[in-house]
Amino acid sequence: MTTSAGRIGKESARSAASARTALGARLTARLGGGLVRALLLVVGLFWLVPTIGLLISSLRSPEDMSASGWWQVFAEPSQLTVDSYRRLLENGDITHSLVNTVLITVPATVLVVLIGSLAGYAFAWMEFPGRDWWFLAVVSLLVVPVQVALIPIAELFGKIGLFGSILGVILFHVGFGLPFAVFLLRNFFAEIPRELLEAARLDGAGELRLFARVVLPLGGPAIASLGIFQFLWVWNDMLVALVFTKSGSQPITVALQTQVRQFGNNIDVLAPGAFLSMVIPLAVFFAFQRQFVSGVMAGAVK
Repeated sequence: MTTSAGRIGKESARSAASARTALGARLTARLGGGLVRALLLVVGLFWLVPTIGLLISSLRSPEDMSASGWWQVFAEPSQLTVDSYRRLLENGDITHSLVNTVLITVPATVLVVLIGSLAGYAFAWMEFPGRDWWFLAVVSLLVVPVQVALIPIAELFGKIGLFGSILGVILFHVGFGLPFAVFLLRNFFAEIPRELLEAARLDGAGELRLFARVVLPLGGPAIASLGIFQFLWVWNDMLVALVFTKSGSQPITVALQTQVRQFGNNIDVLAPGAFLSMVIPLAVFFAFQRQFVSGVMAGAVK
């Protein structure tokens, strides 16, 4: 009986210790989760402060901006106005540069995604002489800095008549975007089960049909991630556009920089122009956020 009582006592003590441990683990998990969420919320708010400040500044008159900081609008909401955006739309240089930005970014993104997808599939699943060496050569181009190629390519474009044109900027971005695109998509496509491709070939699918019907749907997240990266890089680029464009082909980044240099006090045009140039890539990112996260997570798992 003593032994049974001792065993019961030990089991009771063990159960109580387990209950305390489980309760402590639950409290720690809840408290830790709350702290993490609160920390992320604070970081997110701090990250949004410049964006909110730029938005509010773009909705204030030049007199109000020179008289007080943008945070004063919370005490005087009547300061908000859309006159700055109206003047922005009347500024031919800014609106033309915004159109140029679209004409540069969209083709550069589409060409990199299309050519990178085809090349990535070829390097992953097609057999041809020197495939590994060609892939190594493409990957080695990732280490070439953009600054090294600016002057040689500018001289080349000048000889063939592409310097200062939108087409020249597009070709430059495509050339420097393809190595990363091929590297990313080849590694992603290589993880597709071989049995799936062989089954499609047994059904009579050729390489193009196999690429369009099987590989592209499975590689959608990676392709979407690449498209978002390329769009953001080209849209926000200033160095390449500053070197390769002229007054009639300048994108929004160069146009805003020119406005600052020539008319340093026209904040009523610069603030809405800067916010407009920033909000468009943000809208694209959030529109394809689900595909972007899926592509990043798939690449991390693989």
